[in-house]
Parts: sequence; C-alpha cells; structure tokens
Amino acid sequence: MPATVITDLATVLPLPEDGTLSRVLYRDDRLRVVGFAFSTGQELTEHTSALPVVIQVVRGHLELVLGEEKTEATPGSWVHLPARLPHTVRATEPTLMLLTMIS
Repeated sequence: MPATVITDLATVLPLPEDGTLSRVLYRDDRLRVVGFAFSTGQELTEHTSALPVVIQVVRGHLELVLGEEKTEATPGSWVHLPARLPHTVRATEPTLMLLTMIS
C-alpha cells in the first residue's frame, strides 16, 4: 500500500467563513481520520462514538465537554476518548482538528 501524504492540511480543509467542514482524510480496515474545519462558535453538539477516538488540534482553540469534565484544547493537544463517552466540541476561534477513529 502506498503512503498517504498531505503536505498542507489547510488546502484540504479550508476554514469556512461560517460553518463546519469535515472530510475523510484516510480510511482503512482499522483506522479512519476525519479532518474538521470550524469557524468561530461552531460546535458538534453532544454525541457519542461507537469507537474510541483521538482528537488533535492543528490550529485554533476548542472547548470540550468530555462526560462531566470541561477542558480546552489548543494546537499540540492530544485527547483520547473511550467509546460511548458523551462529548461536545466547540470552536472559540477558527480551528482545524483531526479526529482519528480506531476500530
């Protein structure tokens, strides 16, 4: 299988002026990586995932509610969520985020 290379996430995930953009960046039998671009104030309301996930912030700032815990994520943050943990994601500024789903 050949390597997958994205040299500039901003070209694949341009920050929308108003809204949220999501794109599957990679997918195989064990892994799916989805890139999200959020404008300020956009959010993913409370939801769960059937699979464990990892959130990584590439650019911007997120407010996260993970179960009962509130936290913030900035560039360089790495957050692991177990399957079925209720969570909310809200961008407080234009933000690029990677979501990795692990089966």
